[in-house]
Amino acid sequence: MTAVRPSLRLEKSLFAAGRVTVIGVDEVGRGAIAGPVGVGAAAVTVDVRRVPQGLADSKLLSQARRTALVPAVTRWARTSVGMASAKVVDDQGIVAALGLAGARAIASLVEDGVSLDGAVVLLDGSFDWLSRALPAEHRPLDVQVRVKADRDCASVAAASVVAKVARDDLMTAAHEDAPHYAWASNKGYGSTAHYDAIRAVGPHALHRTTWLHAASSVALDGFEELDSLVG
Repeated sequence: MTAVRPSLRLEKSLFAAGRVTVIGVDEVGRGAIAGPVGVGAAAVTVDVRRVPQGLADSKLLSQARRTALVPAVTRWARTSVGMASAKVVDDQGIVAALGLAGARAIASLVEDGVSLDGAVVLLDGSFDWLSRALPAEHRPLDVQVRVKADRDCASVAAASVVAKVARDDLMTAAHEDAPHYAWASNKGYGSTAHYDAIRAVGPHALHRTTWLHAASSVALDGFEELDSLVG
């Protein structure tokens, strides 16, 4: 798949309209059956320079390329990643988990010295799951949703890269304690090897158990046998 090069066109239009900071935000791990959901944030200001060479939506880049880009991205923008655990996904639902992870990412930027005065968030997608999760001290914060922002907007692409690498690293580390789930390769998504391991040994603490119950009957043929393990 050919990577689409994102630009700063939208960010520069926001600066021209008086914005001081643009914070690109993107999520990763929404569709996984194991591990946390992660949200990346990348803050750029009016003096932002040329987009790092090779930057693109993380889904369009190889693992090696994403990892190689992180140093350039973190020099180019102020970045952070927030996470919400599989338990939060189970207990509160994916929308609340995304909001919590996003609020943590924004809070981390603030702790790193990023001011929210005059800031605007560019959020990938068509639904604002972030605003209502922000604590009172971070409101009001203008959040603008944009479909395919991770492809088109450099700040959001940067957020997608740092989030993807951080979450992948976490799942690769978890693989060492539970190699039968093949997390080093599937990163918690529903691969054949992953489902086979769940059938063989049952779920792990990192699994989203409510999502296992909702898993496709094709992917988990005979899944009823797991009810006693995850229920």
